[in-house]
Amino acid sequence: MNKNTKKVIVAGATGFIGRNVVELLIKNPNFSVTGIWNNRPPYKINNLDWIKADLSNKQDIEKHLPGYDILIQMASVTSGSKDVFESPHIHITDNALMNSLLMRAAYDFNYEHFVLPSCSIIYNSSDKPHDEYSFNPSIEIQEKYFGGAWNKIYFENICRFYSNIGNTKFSIIRHSNVYGPYDKFDLEKSHVFGATITKIMKNKSDSIEIWGDGTEGRDLIYVDDLTSLIELMILKQKKPYEIICAGSGYTLPINELVKKIMEVSGKSFKIKHNLDKPSIKSNISLTSKIAKDEYNWSPKVDIDEGIRKTLDWYRKHY
Repeated sequence: MNKNTKKVIVAGATGFIGRNVVELLIKNPNFSVTGIWNNRPPYKINNLDWIKADLSNKQDIEKHLPGYDILIQMASVTSGSKDVFESPHIHITDNALMNSLLMRAAYDFNYEHFVLPSCSIIYNSSDKPHDEYSFNPSIEIQEKYFGGAWNKIYFENICRFYSNIGNTKFSIIRHSNVYGPYDKFDLEKSHVFGATITKIMKNKSDSIEIWGDGTEGRDLIYVDDLTSLIELMILKQKKPYEIICAGSGYTLPINELVKKIMEVSGKSFKIKHNLDKPSIKSNISLTSKIAKDEYNWSPKVDIDEGIRKTLDWYRKHY
């Protein structure tokens, strides 16, 4: 390791976005990368070190996290629409505890940089793409997103607080719905893209069931596009605190997503809508104008290519 190498630690390195972050950064000779694992076992990959740590435990953090330059916080409790309706509290306490301890660690250990994902759920449904300035705290947040959204907003502001009192730079990325390799593909915990892939690829009947009427739209971004923005912000961010939106700029109706996945997969089923199952009626998209202006970043993988890439990966691993 040369003296200019930055020591990066990725929390949540065994998760969906965390693993994709790892696979990108280990290719950069300017980074020495360490991944954190806890419940989900680590994987074998070159140029990656591992530590086991419970990020909700202050003693574990004090023991394992000193000595790094950059912390990328991808550890979280996530799941799909079923839990959003039936157990919305599971996304709050553990995530709040981990974020609180990690942000304090970044300050206490004088990290150079801290990267935190936020989310488009802080915005309300709209026909126009949202930008970094369009969040309005006086407008009621969508009921099913209420707890998760305010959790995100709180920690955006705690990052700002720490950026004002210490030397650590903070990057907040408000991303839309991310999909791609290593996503969750089980029906209980996956988001809409992963769940739809599984329904189509494992279906044995002549029809496929979609929760709700399928008219709600989702702004979808391929995971490689998100990880490339993370790398750019680590390398180029000048401000002590910055919020960047990352999305495709439009919403794709669930019905159209299902049709696209069937077309690319070579399968064809009749679509049946189950109106008794939970669905979240919202259409939220994000503009990426600031990311383009400041980092020359915009999504490069369109939805058709992203579906092909994801299906290629899915067939190899499932």
